[in-house]
Amino acid sequence: MNYRHAFHAGNHADVLKHLVLSRLLALLGRKEAPFAYLDSHAGVGLYDLAGDQASRTGEWREGIGRLWQAAAAPELLQDYLEVIRAMNPDGPLRYYPGSPELARLLSREQDRLQLNEKHPEDGALLKDNMRGDRRVAVHRGEGWHVPRALLPTREKRVLLLIDPPFEQADELERCLQALGEALGRMRQAIVAIWYPIKDERQLKRFYAGLQRSGAPKLLRAELLVHRPDDPARLAGSGLAIANPPWGLEQELQQLLPWLAEHLAQSEGGWRLDWPVPE
Repeated sequence: MNYRHAFHAGNHADVLKHLVLSRLLALLGRKEAPFAYLDSHAGVGLYDLAGDQASRTGEWREGIGRLWQAAAAPELLQDYLEVIRAMNPDGPLRYYPGSPELARLLSREQDRLQLNEKHPEDGALLKDNMRGDRRVAVHRGEGWHVPRALLPTREKRVLLLIDPPFEQADELERCLQALGEALGRMRQAIVAIWYPIKDERQLKRFYAGLQRSGAPKLLRAELLVHRPDDPARLAGSGLAIANPPWGLEQELQQLLPWLAEHLAQSEGGWRLDWPVPE
């Protein structure tokens, strides 16, 4: 439990994860019926990019720092960017939302959020940051227990984000297990798994596991900022999305090339395909 996301807040991987999350929430919001948002490894929800941890790495400068200054950003980025602008009303970029805060601000009065964070200090900060919003419940247990503990929900529509720290070698396997548990308890759940693109051998096993997952359909979206030929370097990241809402693939076909162009550090790239077709 040593991982602290503040060191990496706002980097290229966060941008991909949070932009896709913003589009998932927007597509869910097109129907009036409520939905539940579940976050298995939620973090603290809010990050100070001028704080000690974020300043020590400066990773955000090559992520949200570039998008903040980009001219003529696609319209599909606006929900995401407007949340960040509202957090930085004076102009300079300092504060950045984690997935819980992004989901809180982009969901509606009838929607409900269940957030889980195991790290004791981060869990306490998350609870404090979410205070005052009656739609939000904060849990401080083991993130891998979220599918069996919180599913099925009373809402017929649910979005579960699985975003572990990847400190342990078996976490991609545990993601697959959590995916199976979530779909076993709620077949129609949208399950989004964020993963790093770093170890090619582990990724091949993960991809094979996705194909065997039994998901009704599963979309894979990846963003590269380097060539994936150095296992010591984070080349990029991806999201495996079970039961993606209609329209997401078409939106990502527009967004991923733009992101690859604007966030590339040595050589950018992207992929969008269906390990489990409809």
